[in-house]
Amino acid sequence: MLSYRHAFHAGNHADVLKHLVTIQLLRYLGQKDTSYMVIDTHAGAGVYALDGGYASKNAEYETGISRLWDRKDLPPAVAEYVDVVRQLNPDGKLRYYPGSPYCADAVMREQDRLRLFELHPSDGKILTDNFRRLEAERERGSGRGKRVMITLGDGFLGLKALLPPPSRRGLVLIDPPYEVKEDYRHVKNTIEDALTRFSTGTYAVWYPLLNRMESRQMPDKLKRMKANGWLNVTLTVRTPSPDGFGLHSSGMFVINPPWTLEPMLKELMPYLVKTLGTDSGAGFTLESGQTKAVDTGTRRV
Repeated sequence: MLSYRHAFHAGNHADVLKHLVTIQLLRYLGQKDTSYMVIDTHAGAGVYALDGGYASKNAEYETGISRLWDRKDLPPAVAEYVDVVRQLNPDGKLRYYPGSPYCADAVMREQDRLRLFELHPSDGKILTDNFRRLEAERERGSGRGKRVMITLGDGFLGLKALLPPPSRRGLVLIDPPYEVKEDYRHVKNTIEDALTRFSTGTYAVWYPLLNRMESRQMPDKLKRMKANGWLNVTLTVRTPSPDGFGLHSSGMFVINPPWTLEPMLKELMPYLVKTLGTDSGAGFTLESGQTKAVDTGTRRV
């Protein structure tokens, strides 16, 4: 199905969690001189206008980035994420929001490589045009044009040909729309296959917390993967509505996470709950494969 457009949801609380974690994963990979590769299986359009078009219809960014934009008490990891968004808004007014490809590109280095897949033809064209303009603005003979490659196709299928990356270091980001239940199965099968090709890679899976069996079961299925470890973090911003509509919670499941990620999230998740939460149902969970323990936090309003 090709009806999903992420622009409707750009900058919401789920994007805050997804992009904050993604940036921290890449900062860790960047601590070594050796290059790494980022593979985004569902890249979207790359950048989204918040003051018009799809994003302005539901204004979901008001549940996420908008609540952080003018705050002066941001924890360091949150401030780093907000600074990436500010790069698209140099005049200080929140008008544009970067998708995962732009967040990755903003923190990657000259030697690192970004491989993007997008199946939706309209978003794929916008993504290509956005990065063409970006590279034209900054290339200036530096040779950076080859560091980003975009494929208009199925990222689940295209991932196989890229693993393992030449440097044997990399992050695979998987966040399909989950419009159909087959997406949950595709995530599981894709990661199982990817781990046989690139067992030491880091895999980050974004998923919605919905009232459907596939959504509830996926984290447990990912925990059983043959890997060195895992980390699962979820953010809930409000009590679920009686009719079940609307996204109140989402999660990031990371396979082979860096050791720095869990202590960092322990410190900042209560802040996100306090800042993004809207009622007493707001909270978070954080668990890892090493401890099997679950930390929970709930905002009291």
